[in-house]
Amino acid sequence: MAMATLFRVLLLILIFSDSFVSIRSLGLGINYGQIANNLPSPSRVAYLLGSLNISRVKLYDADPNVLSAFANTDVEFVIGLGNEYLQKMTDPIQAQAWIQQHVRPYISQTKIKCITVGNEVLTGNNTQLMSYLLPAMQTMNGALANLGLSKEIYVTTAHSFGILGNSFPPSAGTFRQDLTEYIQSILNFHSETHSPFLINAYPFFAYKDNPQQVSLNYALFQPDPGMTDSVTNLHYDNMLYAQIDAVYSAIKALGHTDIQVKVSETGTPARPSVPVDIYVFALFNEDLKPGPVSERNYGLYYPDGSPVYNIGLQGCQHLKSVHHSHSFIDMFFVAKNLSHTMEKEKEVWTNS
Repeated sequence: MAMATLFRVLLLILIFSDSFVSIRSLGLGINYGQIANNLPSPSRVAYLLGSLNISRVKLYDADPNVLSAFANTDVEFVIGLGNEYLQKMTDPIQAQAWIQQHVRPYISQTKIKCITVGNEVLTGNNTQLMSYLLPAMQTMNGALANLGLSKEIYVTTAHSFGILGNSFPPSAGTFRQDLTEYIQSILNFHSETHSPFLINAYPFFAYKDNPQQVSLNYALFQPDPGMTDSVTNLHYDNMLYAQIDAVYSAIKALGHTDIQVKVSETGTPARPSVPVDIYVFALFNEDLKPGPVSERNYGLYYPDGSPVYNIGLQGCQHLKSVHHSHSFIDMFFVAKNLSHTMEKEKEVWTNS
């Protein structure tokens, strides 16, 4: 539980920190998971996200109720294919049928911009599933091309940061040797289709795994001496910036400098001149998720639409009684109220 609450505070700091000012115009994204039996209807979620000016949503499926609820809005969607569908999606007929059912009926009114094929496949232990990944991505892209949608909707997959074999210093970032054959081919696909490389980056996990070597402040965007990469002479005052650049270095080591990295779960800009899309994990607590208790408590909101933390988001206290909205410019000023909460969470985390 302590890990989940600490993580939420980290996300809120990212959202309301000074660094967020430089990317407001790009739009904030959120991961909208639905492994729960008590979530509000998609139409109410659409209202909630509209009141928060959230313009990007990442699903782990292609729920037709959600896609319909967001019709004629400005919200851009990433929809997903679970790992269990990878083998089927290597079949062009199956892939075409999936696009016809889950994309074509909604694309005229709902802004579907991306399809993620699988999630963190390469860091699993199923080598057969790994072998299906690229063919499924290629077949899905081909199915989109058949309908004239491959320029409008890109195909990619989300990776765990665990695909890196080395990430320190960032300039020496490399992928794991045992995964190179898979990643090289995937990078070639991204280069050919101009699609982004997605990474799920969780800086505080590095602190959790190695608290003696990793500063908590460095992982949580708090004042910290940071580190300087002796090769590039770039200074990093937080771990996420370093993680993103390590991924870029690993991609470059395999011969590509033309592929954009996006953070599919949590994130903030790598540098003002190189913005990175943000998809915060996650929108709601999900009471049916398997695993430890923390897995069910990563949400920024309770199912009734009230925030898990009292951080001043008065515009959406409850989904049933929302009558006005607040822009992120308004909500930015609640950042100063987080410091006391942050200190308390440090104590809980350190002593857990």
